Amino acid sequence: MMNDEGEVIFREVQKFASWLRGVVALSTAAAVVFSMFALRQESLQQPPRTAQVVVLIILGVLLPIAIALLFWLSKLQTEVRTDGLYVRFFPFHIQFKKFTAEDLSEHYARTYRPIREYGGWGIRCGRRGGKAYNVSGNKGVQLVFKDGKRLLIGSQRADELAEALSTLTQTT
Repeated sequence: MMNDEGEVIFREVQKFASWLRGVVALSTAAAVVFSMFALRQESLQQPPRTAQVVVLIILGVLLPIAIALLFWLSKLQTEVRTDGLYVRFFPFHIQFKKFTAEDLSEHYARTYRPIREYGGWGIRCGRRGGKAYNVSGNKGVQLVFKDGKRLLIGSQRADELAEALSTLTQTT
């Protein structure tokens, strides 16, 4: 496949784990039901307090729905193209972030501890420095840049991603 930036060598699209999305959906439903009950109780009071009703609607209905939508829409897209590595964590990154072979000093597939090393999944900062873009699992490719910064890209196909990056760095 060809596009404006280069030929695609590797592509992976990942979403948050289905169990996590389920937990978020159930939590959202519980928050909305609780808020509706609270709104019903509030409407029985004389006179109704508009400020509390608005706060309940925002915090109890709109915010949980927005968080659930964010989980359902989020996806980590990773592409290795002939001219670089492209990563996008939608909807936080509208456009792909591009890393060229010249930016990297090394890369390797590895198993990591998402909670211990990065505090979970998403766009995360590590306890010992470095960043991670991950949505599920515990495998990824560690990138080490020439300026010393580190970025872990979570992947269900970490070995394939590392191999694709190797072909990219060999051509430069």
